[in-house]
Amino acid sequence: MIATFFPRALLLGAITSVALIGAVRADIVGREIDITDLRLGQKIYVDDGSCPAGQIKEVSGMRLTAAGVERSKKCVDRKGKR
Repeated sequence: MIATFFPRALLLGAITSVALIGAVRADIVGREIDITDLRLGQKIYVDDGSCPAGQIKEVSGMRLTAAGVERSKKCVDRKGKR
């Protein structure tokens, strides 16, 4: 019984970690117009040069309105290599 449980648990753990990595990954686009479907809580980074050096524009879905998802835009520190 233990011999069949361990491979299943290992496989389930691997699938879960891949799913979490995909959810944490941030999207970077070149223009804000390229953002077509923004969901609540989703963050997309726009590298269009509108923020000061060392920063990037963060567009996030703030709240749901009658017209759709309201966007919030702010410049944040760039993380990682460009």
